Amino acid sequence: MNTPTAAVTAGEGAAAVALDAPLQPRGPRRPVPRHRRRYAHWLMLSPAALVMLALTIVPIGLLVLFSFTDANARTVVTGAYDSVGIDNYLKIFSDPEFWASLWRTLWFTAAMVAGSVIVGLFLADLLTRLGTAMRYVLTIALIFAWAMPTVASSQVWNWLFQPGYGVVNWLLTQLRIFGDVTQTDWSANTWLGFLCIWLLIVWQAVPFIALTVYAAQTQVDPAYYEAARLDGASEWRIYRSVTLPFIAPSLILITILSVIWDFNVFNQIWLVTEGGPDNTTATLGVWTFKTAFVSFKIGAGAAISVVTTLLLLIITGFYIRRLLRSGEDL
Repeated sequence: MNTPTAAVTAGEGAAAVALDAPLQPRGPRRPVPRHRRRYAHWLMLSPAALVMLALTIVPIGLLVLFSFTDANARTVVTGAYDSVGIDNYLKIFSDPEFWASLWRTLWFTAAMVAGSVIVGLFLADLLTRLGTAMRYVLTIALIFAWAMPTVASSQVWNWLFQPGYGVVNWLLTQLRIFGDVTQTDWSANTWLGFLCIWLLIVWQAVPFIALTVYAAQTQVDPAYYEAARLDGASEWRIYRSVTLPFIAPSLILITILSVIWDFNVFNQIWLVTEGGPDNTTATLGVWTFKTAFVSFKIGAGAAISVVTTLLLLIITGFYIRRLLRSGEDL
C-alpha cells in the first residue's frame, strides 16, 4: 500500500521528468497563403486610405474638374454646367488682380514667416534660460495663445484695434508719440491693416514654433556650450555656431509648415479687413473666396485654387529638396 509521502514523492518525480523532457511540437504550422501576406498591409491601411480618399482626393478631383467649367450660381441650384476648357486659366493669367494678389501673398507670407520664426527662436532660447517656475508660466501662456480659435482671436483683435474705444489706440495715444489716434480705423488703411493682421498671425504662430524649437534645443549636449565658453566665444557666437546647426532640421521643417499655413491664411484677413480697402489687403485666398462665393464664379474660383495649390507645391518642394540634400530624414 502506498503511503501519502510515497505518493507525493512519485508525483514530484513525474513532474520533474515532464519538465526535463523536450517539448513536442503539436504539428507543422500551416503557412499563410502568399496572397494573404501580399494584401495584409493594404487591408490595415485601408481605413486611413478611405478617409484620405473621401476628404482629400475626391475634393481635389472635383476642384480640378470645376476649374474647366463655367460653374456658377445656376450650378448650385440645378447642378448644370458647361465645359469651357482652359478659358478660366487664360482669364486668370490675363487679370491684373491675379498678379497683384499673388505679389501681396508672397511678400506677406515672407513677412509672417520671418516674424513668427524670429520671435519663436527668441522665446525658445528664453525658455532655456528661465527658472522652472517662470518657464512653466511662459509655457502655459504660449499654450493658451496657441489654443485660441482663429475666429475668436480675430474678433478680440478687432476689439483691441477698434476706433473710438480700442485699447491699442488708447495706449498709443497715451504714449504721445503719434498724437491722438483714438479714432484711427486700422482696417481702413492698407498698411495699418496689414500690420494688424501681421501681429495677429505672428501672435498665433509663435507658440508652436517656440515650443518645438525649445524641445529641439534641449537636446543639444551642454558639453558643446561649455567648450565654446572656455574658448571665449560670445553668447551670440555660441548660438550661431552651436545651437543653430543642431536645431537646423527642426527649423527647416517649421519653416516649411509656416509657409504652407501662412500662404493659405484666410480667416484672419477676412475677419479683420475683408480684403479692403479696395482689395489692397486681398491675398490669393481672399480673392479666391470673393470670386467663387461673392461673385459666384465657381469655375473661375476653382481655377484660382488650382493655381494656388501648384504654386504652394513649388515653394514647399524647394524647401523639401534642400532638406533632402542636407541628408536629414523627413
